Amino acid sequence: MSLAQITEKIRNDAQKEADEILSKAKGQADFITQKAGQECDEIKADFDARFEAERPEIIRRREIVANLDVEKMLLRSKRALIVDVYSEALEGMKALPKDKYLDFCARLLDEGVSSRDEKVIVGADEKYLDREWLEVYNRDHDTRLELSEERADISGGFILTKDRISINCSWDMLLKVLQEKQESDVVKRLFPSE
Repeated sequence: MSLAQITEKIRNDAQKEADEILSKAKGQADFITQKAGQECDEIKADFDARFEAERPEIIRRREIVANLDVEKMLLRSKRALIVDVYSEALEGMKALPKDKYLDFCARLLDEGVSSRDEKVIVGADEKYLDREWLEVYNRDHDTRLELSEERADISGGFILTKDRISINCSWDMLLKVLQEKQESDVVKRLFPSE
């Protein structure tokens, strides 16, 4: 046999062996691919079955969360409406005619004065409570109240002070106290069906 024939035989044998190895590898790859496909189908079927079993619970949970969100929005709206009611009440108090405003403040002073010589602090924008009014009050009630130079950040009314004791008779505080005492009644009136 010649060298060319030997080389050709070695080449043919190597090609035959390579073809067999490739064929075997391809068969193994096809088997692995088929097995992986079956496992994927089994996993998918398992997830589908679990999802179908859990679907009602998932929907129920979503409904609960949606209902909670609706309740939160409803509560925020109700709270905003209640705040609006008290804001409107504050605006109404600020808009009282002068005579009613001064009468109301005189009654508050009657209730709040204890030592009869307190200082009266009014708001920065106070338009009715002044020294002249306070002098008339002092004369009529035998008191020695003094209008303070200090101004408070209040919407109306006044703050009585003596030493370190203060009695807050501002519209803001009166409405806050009123809100604490009567908010449940306001809620019942605003939302009677509840």
